[in-house]
Amino acid sequence: MTKKKKSPNGGSTIALNKKARFDYQIEDRYEAGLALLGWEVKSLRAGKAQLRDSYVLLKDGEAWLVGAHISPLQTACTHVVADPERSRKLLLKKRELARLFAHTEQKGYTCIAMALYWKGSKVKCEIALAKGKQLHDKRATEKERDWNRQKRRIMANS
Repeated sequence: MTKKKKSPNGGSTIALNKKARFDYQIEDRYEAGLALLGWEVKSLRAGKAQLRDSYVLLKDGEAWLVGAHISPLQTACTHVVADPERSRKLLLKKRELARLFAHTEQKGYTCIAMALYWKGSKVKCEIALAKGKQLHDKRATEKERDWNRQKRRIMANS
């Protein structure tokens, strides 16, 4: 049995988008609810989700989570035709949606999914307003990560 990590918001983490921190510079974070089907909730309880290539599509005054993969359980959905990569509606307040629309129209900004986690009995998605990093920014991030790793090794040996 695997132990689930606690998210900073109090619930246990279902899926993380680790690549997003490397590819993007995170500006603002928002918490959004998800409109899910029954088989998707069962799959999320089993931890069958990936956010690797997912992003948030803003259109017609609504936000949609696109590209998130939720694998169906073999036992849970025998009578339902399950689409693991369907678009799922994100539940945000009008003010948050207006702010996201305004920022994503600016050059270089995009909206990405950072994490899926439980908050009580509800599934929440942490989305972020981000700006893409240049190649030299990615190199600097990698260099800093290596230096921090070396510092930890030195301190452990001392």
